Amino acid sequence: MKATNVINKIISFFLTKIIIGIAAIAGAVILIESVFRPLLGKIKFSDELTNGIVGFLESAAAVIIYFFLFKFYEKREITELTPGTYGRYVKAGFYIGFLLQSLFIFVIFIAGDYTIVQVNPFSDMIPAFIMAFTAGFVAEIIIIGIVFRLIEQQFGTGLSITIMIIIFIIAHSGVKDGNLVSVLSTSIVAGLLLPASYVFTRNLLFPIFLHFAWDFTEPGIYGAINPSISITKSLFESKVSGSRLITGGPLGPQNSIQALIICLVLGFIFLWLAKRKNNLIPLRTSVRV
Repeated sequence: MKATNVINKIISFFLTKIIIGIAAIAGAVILIESVFRPLLGKIKFSDELTNGIVGFLESAAAVIIYFFLFKFYEKREITELTPGTYGRYVKAGFYIGFLLQSLFIFVIFIAGDYTIVQVNPFSDMIPAFIMAFTAGFVAEIIIIGIVFRLIEQQFGTGLSITIMIIIFIIAHSGVKDGNLVSVLSTSIVAGLLLPASYVFTRNLLFPIFLHFAWDFTEPGIYGAINPSISITKSLFESKVSGSRLITGGPLGPQNSIQALIICLVLGFIFLWLAKRKNNLIPLRTSVRV
């Protein structure tokens, strides 16, 4: 009986949940990539159509696995993916992601460092749209839905966000071409802004679509560099030059000083709004097993 209790405690431990959740989704993504991409290639689908189908399957797999795994694991309703709020949080998240990237570009434009060289067909945005859509769903289901949510349940909101920021600082401190501003900017976006947006709404669709619009707008619309989205087509073919502090240099506008400041402020606004809604989880210093 004692052995059974120990096993149950290990299985229900938050780190175990994190490992199982990440492994399940990562395994599904690897399986889809290894099975469906070669299969669609044999059917002679275009690269864009293949990427679209594979991206949709990976996104759907991430949502489905998360929903049923934690519904079974935690024996609860998965309210953070409630369909009834879909439209509201999808639109709000997308608009904020789009406006943030537009604001970063606007600062560069005002500084005289952003020039539109050519306007391309709307279809040129498709590759960025597909890649950003997949990244938004898979990344935020894992980072916010699994990692942050379970850490927050264990330690409270404030300490958990601090932990997330530190994790991203460590993870990006050795990135090629990185500097202090780029490391802090990435860490504030991923470790503060996106978790805070979830805490404010308690709905995963909000950070998912904020991330989606963020990754889509920067390279797909404005033709700027986004380190995580590698594409050759965009709506605006642009030229960005000038101070790295403003342009973000080789890591793009999302790693600029204005991105750091704006996202830091917005992250704290989300937390302030979350506090007003009583959505913050109090500090917990002991690990619950």
